[in-house]
Amino acid sequence: MTLSWPGDACHIEADLLAMEEVAARLAGAVERDYAPEAVTVSSTMLTRLPAADRTFSELGLFVHAHERAQEATLQNVYHYANGTYGLADAVREAKSRYAVSDATAEAGLLRHAPTTEAGLLRHAPTAEIGPGHAP
Repeated sequence: MTLSWPGDACHIEADLLAMEEVAARLAGAVERDYAPEAVTVSSTMLTRLPAADRTFSELGLFVHAHERAQEATLQNVYHYANGTYGLADAVREAKSRYAVSDATAEAGLLRHAPTTEAGLLRHAPTAEIGPGHAP
């Protein structure tokens, strides 16, 4: 996507096909590369260690830290997959909105084209307007 300021008009250009390809690659990467491993990681992280002997306090602290690490890992696995799918959906939504915006703008231009060509509607200025320039 590019943002440019030609003269006194602002326009944004977005490559809608590239946006759709990015969304498909993101979702595909999760399904192909991440999801199969996520199941294994989740199963492993759900395995709890046996309770530590209370007389061995260091082991008790280790088991506690290990359980926190398991919980954090499970959360990361879950949020990574869902976040990546969410990003893919957001890219698709942005692409869809750009497509609607482009279609609306094109319809408006086509509707006004005969008026502009007949000289009844002024074309947008092409020269920069600023200090020392006439409109």
